[in-house]
Amino acid sequence: MTAPTPPLSRKDRTTRRPTPPVAGPLFCSLSDHTMEGPYSARFPSSPVGETSRRAPVIRGAAEERARRCRPFPGRRARAGSSCPMATPPDPDFAHRPVMADEIVELFAPVPAGWVVDATLGGAGHARALLEAHPHLRVLGIDQDPDALAVATTRLAGYGERARAARARFDRLAEVVAREVPGEPVVGALFDLGVSSPQLDRAERGFSYRHDAPLDMRMDPSAARTADDVVNGYDQADLARVLRRYGDERYAGRIARAIVAARPVRTTGELADLVRDAIPAPARRRGGHPAKRSFQAIRIEVNEELDVLPVALDAAIEALAPGGRLAVLSYHSGEDRIVKQVLRDAETGGCTCPPGLPCACGATPVVRLLRRGGRTPSPAEVEANPRAESARLRSAEKLPEGAR
Repeated sequence: MTAPTPPLSRKDRTTRRPTPPVAGPLFCSLSDHTMEGPYSARFPSSPVGETSRRAPVIRGAAEERARRCRPFPGRRARAGSSCPMATPPDPDFAHRPVMADEIVELFAPVPAGWVVDATLGGAGHARALLEAHPHLRVLGIDQDPDALAVATTRLAGYGERARAARARFDRLAEVVAREVPGEPVVGALFDLGVSSPQLDRAERGFSYRHDAPLDMRMDPSAARTADDVVNGYDQADLARVLRRYGDERYAGRIARAIVAARPVRTTGELADLVRDAIPAPARRRGGHPAKRSFQAIRIEVNEELDVLPVALDAAIEALAPGGRLAVLSYHSGEDRIVKQVLRDAETGGCTCPPGLPCACGATPVVRLLRRGGRTPSPAEVEANPRAESARLRSAEKLPEGAR
């Protein structure tokens, strides 16, 4: 006779629940994932995610369903799974350009000439402009050789209407002088931040969603990598970077944890360290705990905010009268710089007290086309959740006589 099964204790009733049957492979089972990763039960879903120059990753219901299906680093998707994210990202730098319709509309009134796409990427905006406006030509600039190779192929069909050059955008004036000397520049476009394909390619080391060596260089030939920042900066400098570029509330704790754990060699190790350094209640809100730290380190590696005002000033200087500048930003630090540069150009750097006539001799250089930043439409955000944090600011170069 079989002995009766003893009653379960409260602990057993909690930990030995029967596994419910699975109805079908509509979504990936949680059993396909470890419980230590960024999309496990330890990290509740959030409307905020990684920021890219195509906008933040993982927002909205559709993207939330997709991320539940994403296998963790080192784990393969279950055979036969119908998860939409079970396959690798498009290797051809595929992306959906943010606010493309607004960009096309903004450059419609400019005279014939060259538009400098200072962040060419996969040439999404460039192609939209070339298709919509036969009077325009595009000079694309990008420091990423992968992006440049793809963009060059995609623009080949436009012949002499499209050119591309490898350079960081703070060398805009040099590139314009070399590539289109003496020709009118009637537009400049900046789509800031890191591009989605860069985030999605694990080997580039940009993302906490993939385990890879710490790199984060937009220009693979650049000397400094994320490894240099993470393992080479002292604790005070590391905390400064996290606080300044990531608005990280727990910068000191994170920097202390990183220094104590050195050497840190992979994005997975770094993400775990950041997560564990942040108090548990704070991990449950605001998206992945490591997103601000990764953003800050990437900005430091690529000197993104240091070179931005130089590039914007050069773009304004290069514009012909009636030419227009458009800037898409996705990060508060970027947007603050864009606003300040445009404000200085609009006022000519006037230092007179507000409300009084200018007596310092400042000369306005541009007029703002809109007060405040323009945001994507709800329809675009629904179709492309990565567009949600985008802010578009624009200005038009004034003729000499109007200044």
